[in-house]
Amino acid sequence: MRLVFGLVLVVGVALAGFAVFMAKDRIQAYRNEIAARDAALQQIVPTTPVYVLTQEVDYGDKITKEHVRLVNWPQSALPEAAFTEETALFPEGDSALRVAIRKMEKDEVIMTSKVTEPGEDVGLTSLLEPGMRAFTIKVDVTSGVSGFLRPGDRVDVYWTGAVRSGDALGIASGDFTKMIEPGVQIIAIDQATSFSSSDATIARTVTVAATPRQVATLAQAQSSGGLSLSLLGARDETVAQSIEVDQNRLLGIEQREVAEVAKEKEVCTIRQRRGAEVVVTEIPCTN
Repeated sequence: MRLVFGLVLVVGVALAGFAVFMAKDRIQAYRNEIAARDAALQQIVPTTPVYVLTQEVDYGDKITKEHVRLVNWPQSALPEAAFTEETALFPEGDSALRVAIRKMEKDEVIMTSKVTEPGEDVGLTSLLEPGMRAFTIKVDVTSGVSGFLRPGDRVDVYWTGAVRSGDALGIASGDFTKMIEPGVQIIAIDQATSFSSSDATIARTVTVAATPRQVATLAQAQSSGGLSLSLLGARDETVAQSIEVDQNRLLGIEQREVAEVAKEKEVCTIRQRRGAEVVVTEIPCTN
């Protein structure tokens, strides 16, 4: 009897130990699951619904409800001018639609800077920022960067012409090339404000956005000489300094400085005769 009781006691202790071990393992697994869930929750980024395009849209296309869809966008990276409500994007429904003022790709966020106001016609005026004016520059295959210019590109404008002022104004005569306006933005090529093709096209005119002062500078330069454009890189944020080259600098000719001859001091005298002797006396010059 005692043997049976002892055997039962040993089996009971073993079962209790096994139960404790299994409970401890389950509790640890539960704790690991809770920690993994908390870590996953910390990775969740707050989002805001925003309208994006469902297909590619070209310049001048109307934006309809079939062109857009809502997606969840991270709040920390949400563009300031993005549309987040249908009433803002389509305030008047289908009766007055917005028009794309530049080419946009599929899944691109729709922003106020990329579309017109509801019912507004697309045109050159929609591409001008407040205070800016449109000015057209005549170009050819050489001055227009061989046709590789596109609306939205930025260019430096160089003037080449002859200066005949001479030394009267402190300007040497000769032919000069000078950069007159850096980083001017192109808004149209000929009559096109957007190009969907990547092929080079030889343009006859280039329209740029400029301030009134820049317009006056470009107009004067175009009427008195020739203008050439130099294309800036897409990621180039540098601002070029004033550059001026004349024929002497181009050929490496240094102008010789003419040494000024020291002016002799003017001396005024009078001669007086005293008997047989002539006396010379200095007097102040009156003229």
